[in-house]
Amino acid sequence: MKNDITIRQETHKDYKEIISLILRSFSEGTDYSDGTDIIALVEEIRDSEYYIPELSFVAELDGKLVGHFLFSRFPLSSTPNGVHIDDRGEKNIVMLAPVAVHADYFHQGIGSAMITKGIEKVRNAGYKGITVEGDYHFYNRIGFKTSSEFNLYPTSGIPMKEPRCMMCQETYTGALKDIKGYIVYDMYFNA
Repeated sequence: MKNDITIRQETHKDYKEIISLILRSFSEGTDYSDGTDIIALVEEIRDSEYYIPELSFVAELDGKLVGHFLFSRFPLSSTPNGVHIDDRGEKNIVMLAPVAVHADYFHQGIGSAMITKGIEKVRNAGYKGITVEGDYHFYNRIGFKTSSEFNLYPTSGIPMKEPRCMMCQETYTGALKDIKGYIVYDMYFNA
């Protein structure tokens, strides 16, 4: 099934279906969100200077929308409080968030396939790394490591349920060796 997935750039025509997919994915697949906050995050990213239309995707299987994910730019700070902004983050690293799989397709490899293809597209776009906050066990299987291994940390005041949930992946070995700092989350009010 994973090989039959088509990944393409999202379009305005997809937005209504993406909303339904996110609501169902998060309300049925998580214990922390009914999806409304995730929809607000997606809309806020799309309306921001950090949005990258070329890295905002849907996944289709047999003509049906089964997944959605996007990558966006973000600033780095040289200090834990997020005050001193360093634009190397925006130029070199993207954040993967959110990722949603249609509830009818949970545990069938679609999320892994989407992210794997997305990583390839990020690499081809010239970015050096990807950060994500999520299930360590899931993302670790796809090659992500705890972000602290790359000297990247969340800004202070961001509660982390589990320190390992802030992760990063280089697009090629050694790509992030000269980049370090604190990921500034407050660019999105709903994040």
